[in-house]
Amino acid sequence: MTSSPGDLFEDERPAEDGPAAEGVVPRDAPLAERMRPRDLSEVEGPADLIGPGSFLAKALAADKVPSLVFWGPPGSGKTTLARIIAAKTQARFIGFSAVVSGIKEIRNVMEEAARAKRRGRRTLLFVDEIHRFNRAQQDAFLPFVEVGDIVLVGATTENPSFELNGALLSRLRVVILPALTEADLVRLMKRALADPTRGLAARVTVDEDAFEWISRFADGDARRALTALEAAVSHVPFEENSSPLSVSLLEDLFKRKVLLYDKSGEEHFNLISALHKSLRDSDVDASLYWLARMLEAGEDPLYVARRLVRFASEDVGLADPSSLALAMAAKEAVHFIGMPEGALALAEIVVHMALAPKSNALYTAYGEAVADVHERPNEPPPLAIRNAPTKLMKNVGYGKGYRYAHDLAEKTAGLSCLPDALQGRNYYRPSGEGAEKDLKARAEAIRALREKLKRKKEKE
Repeated sequence: MTSSPGDLFEDERPAEDGPAAEGVVPRDAPLAERMRPRDLSEVEGPADLIGPGSFLAKALAADKVPSLVFWGPPGSGKTTLARIIAAKTQARFIGFSAVVSGIKEIRNVMEEAARAKRRGRRTLLFVDEIHRFNRAQQDAFLPFVEVGDIVLVGATTENPSFELNGALLSRLRVVILPALTEADLVRLMKRALADPTRGLAARVTVDEDAFEWISRFADGDARRALTALEAAVSHVPFEENSSPLSVSLLEDLFKRKVLLYDKSGEEHFNLISALHKSLRDSDVDASLYWLARMLEAGEDPLYVARRLVRFASEDVGLADPSSLALAMAAKEAVHFIGMPEGALALAEIVVHMALAPKSNALYTAYGEAVADVHERPNEPPPLAIRNAPTKLMKNVGYGKGYRYAHDLAEKTAGLSCLPDALQGRNYYRPSGEGAEKDLKARAEAIRALREKLKRKKEKE
């Protein structure tokens, strides 16, 4: 912010406390901006969040809005609700930008807010995209939120648990705004079409299935729905008896849906989690769907390939040893032929692993071995399995009692190969699924034979 400390505290609320007067938003402004709700009654969404008996409605009525953060996808109403709060509250309202506001500017505003509080005036500070503030900037807010010098209202598309520091988050009420439903969006569009002053004044007719098509296209985003409606209406002639806006026209205008995806944000992790867990649950159809969602949205196919290689070892394991080789082959295919052709190689391994027998025995076994490495004393290997390349090492017992397994009929000497403190540990416990059925029988037989040979050696 470039203003001086005195200017920073200038009230930035809308010109009136009630709904914005007609004509305040220019007629040439985008439809989504003209139709932005001016009161909670115009906001679409769950009644428990924005209805008459909701926490927010009661807080506004009492002019006691607490510090909070709105969390939701684009077009779910975060900024709209912040503007309604600004219009209704008696506190001074300041908008903050994460892009141009540094620590110095934040502290100047906070100190002025503290002085205003002593004069009996509260300050409401709105921070859009609050997740873009770094930790130091967030820390600068903390003491002023804590003592009540400011009411902080943030808006974010990212999970606050990851993007806000814990101390600040603990002092904010998180209001989760879901994506609007298709029915919500249809109501918004019909209202915009009919509104004679802010909307489109019913200059054209729109087929019911066209409303539904746009609502699906918008993916819960009110701004996107209204923008698409406005663009589509501009292609329909304003003539009496003209054809209505139809699905065929919409399909011509909007050739490709832009998918909501952020390769570094929460949606990235949500979708890869959905793929992984669909594979684990052997749901081949869901697995293909989540794969397509990521790839069509522009996810790095080699990232997906790496995760599938991991899944092959973690969740399929030795129940189907071919999965790891096929996952590596899919990775090489993607690297070799690129996209979009490489998508089929990933689809092939996804189908294979979704339908493959599953076992996490390998994952569990390695995890237990790692835990013992970190939690138990790091004892040296038993003398019998240490190499003895020098005379000194032989003299102190290195290699004593070692027998070469290939020379024995049993192909095992029953040596004690684990450190003394870990004798008897069985890390690998095959599941009995797929190829592990044979491995389970073999592991049990070998362990029994080794135990028998150990007891025989102890008696000698």
